[in-house]
Parts: sequence; structure tokens; C-alpha cells
Amino acid sequence: MNRANLVTHARTSIERGSKSFARASKLFARQTRERAWLLYYWCRACDDLADGQDHGHGMSAIANPDKTLAAMRMMTARAHGGEQTGNPPFDAFGVVAQECNIPKKLADDMIDGFALDAHGWRPETEDDLLQYCYHVAGAVGCMMAIVMGISARDQEVLDRACDLGLAFQLANIARDVTEDAQAGRCYLPQTWLAEAGIEAEHILEPVNRDALVLLVNRLCDLAGDYEASARVGASSLPFRSRWAVLAAAGIYGDIARAIRKSGGASLDHRIYTSKGTKLGWIVKAFGQALVNPAKRGRQGLWTRARTA
Repeated sequence: MNRANLVTHARTSIERGSKSFARASKLFARQTRERAWLLYYWCRACDDLADGQDHGHGMSAIANPDKTLAAMRMMTARAHGGEQTGNPPFDAFGVVAQECNIPKKLADDMIDGFALDAHGWRPETEDDLLQYCYHVAGAVGCMMAIVMGISARDQEVLDRACDLGLAFQLANIARDVTEDAQAGRCYLPQTWLAEAGIEAEHILEPVNRDALVLLVNRLCDLAGDYEASARVGASSLPFRSRWAVLAAAGIYGDIARAIRKSGGASLDHRIYTSKGTKLGWIVKAFGQALVNPAKRGRQGLWTRARTA
């Protein structure tokens, strides 16, 4: 399949799998937009393979997760090396990896996150949670920064890009606490649960609701800290990329903010942001992209192990 066809398939995938990112991605310059779609196509396919989903919807048990992960790693390695795999999402990754010199370690790091899920991993500490968020989202943030023209050696900007991925994933975890629990998963750190007097296997019991709402709010507050840090890094991007990133940060950030305002309603139904809210962030982010944000250090924030 040639590049143009891969881009068409990737665009269809992002429009099905993430309306928020699809909308924000339209703000990129054409070449960056296509590359972002290609990268998303591969990320989405890997996520679906790992969770037995279709564009993030539905979750089913994988009969042989280790075999699935091995195939994912093999096709990713072949695509990264410039080979055609015959599997469009992986060939899409090969195109963008070759065009942008994406380090293979970042791709491997993302797949490592799926391996954690496949083996029923749960975080013991907040650092464990953030390490997991790095694998499944922070590494993607780093790859996206490279797609937008940041050098793989610019570790400070990549740290900020990673922060945006962490913010997104923390918001997702806060949104999906009930859905995850029903699927036998729990991403709330064991230390948090112990402090709140909650057993992971019983987090949805009514007696735990008030304490659980506080933990969900804690996730939302963490997401806000990493979103604020990521906004500083956006100033290093070209204008249209900066605009797109700030719009995405606002759209996803509003998910965490809406969850916090819901007073626990997010445990009963999934929280969405409206089309109007998304459009509002596109307008607001344009103005934000015109000015440099206030300097903000990363003191106290979790930091990934940097690649050489």
C-alpha cells in the first residue's frame, strides 16, 4: 500500500477512534498532520490488539496475549527498519518512523505498556502509575514531538511532550474507573487505596463511593499538573503545531475538569466534552499560541528515563 493510501486509512482510523484528536490534528500543517495520523493509526492498532477492542470500543479477553505482543513487536521492528509488513497500521508506522527518525526505543516503550496490561499488572505506588502512563501515552507524546520537528536529542522538550501524554492518560484513567473495574483492571495505586481503606476488588461497592470520588479527583489534579507543564513545552513548537497541541491540551484537560466537577457522576456514566466545547478550545488555543506561557519548572513532577 502506498503512502497516500496509508494516510487515507489513517485518517479514517483517527476519525473513528478519537474525535478530539482528529479535530485538533486538523490544525497541523499538512505534512505534520499526515504524519500524526500515520503514527496514531499504528498506536490505535496496537492498543486494539492488546485489549481486544475496535478503535477503543469494547474489551475482550485475548486468548494468547504473549503471542499477540510478540507479533506486535516483530511487525513494529520490521516496519521501523523500512520493511513492508503487509499490515497497514504497521506500514504506516514504518513510513513516519523513516521520515522523522523516530527512535525504536520509544516504540518499544509503548508496547511495554501493553505487556503490563496483558499480565494483569497493577501499580503499587504513584510512581508506578506514572511509569505506566509513560509507557502507554508519554512515549507517544515524545514520538509526536519528533513528528512535529523536535530533535530526538532535545530531552527537555521531550520531557514536556511526555507530560502531555501523562495528562491525557491520567484523565482517561479517571474517566474509566468503573469500566476498568468491570473488566478486572485497576490503575489506582495500591498505596492510595490503602490510605482510603478500599480494596481494589471492591472499589465499586457503595460503601466506598465517597472515598473513591476523592481518589478520582486526585487523578484529575495530577492530570492538571502535567497539562500545565506540557503547555510550557508547546512554546518550542512551530506555530501551527503549537496551536494544535494547546487545543488538544484544553480539550483533554476539560475531561479531567468535568470529571472533578461531576461530584462522582463519572462513576455512573462516561464524561464527554461537547462539540461546542471542542470548537471553543480551538479558538482559545489560537490566542494562547500567540503568546509565550509563564515559565514553569518541572520540580516535583515524575520524569521518564531519558533515551541516549
